[in-house]
Amino acid sequence: MTPGRVVIGIAATAVAVALAWALMVGLGRLLRTTDPAVVDAVATPTAPASPADPPAVPRIRATLFFASENGQQLVPVAREVPLAEGVVAQARAIVEAQISEPPPEPLASTIPSGTTLRGIYLSEANEMFVDLEGTIRNKHPGGSMNEIFTVYTIVNAVTVNLPDVPQVQLLIDGREVDTLAGHVDLRRPLRKNEMLIQQ
Repeated sequence: MTPGRVVIGIAATAVAVALAWALMVGLGRLLRTTDPAVVDAVATPTAPASPADPPAVPRIRATLFFASENGQQLVPVAREVPLAEGVVAQARAIVEAQISEPPPEPLASTIPSGTTLRGIYLSEANEMFVDLEGTIRNKHPGGSMNEIFTVYTIVNAVTVNLPDVPQVQLLIDGREVDTLAGHVDLRRPLRKNEMLIQQ
């Protein structure tokens, strides 16, 4: 075989390899999808569906009470509380808001911090019993005016917002008590005291 034929054979082989490579690349491009939506779907898996947001709890406007800046009156403040089914459940929502809602400045809460509600009961005569945990007594600052405001904050919050409930009696740790801090008689149900409310 002459040298010229060897060179021609090598060149032909190189051309054949180049053609085969080009054919393979071209076929690969034809078979590959070029739809951006499909590429995105493959490259970025669809995020799992987020759980549906819980339905909003219906709310009503209630009047809560806080001590005035000078400590001489109870100031009515409109706040939203959850709407509940039935008088007892609605009273619970109101009292829980009253003992936990922070007062707007410059007003002050009359309920000792950490006070919790144990239960609410309604008698056949529509007298409501509000049972509070002992913190309301143990952390109370004392003094006749402070005690009057603490008691009537709760009594007024219930009776003003629930007109069908004329009287409220406070219980502590499930029991009737004589007083909260030595001044207000808690041995009987109390009616709202409008004289304390700032007009």
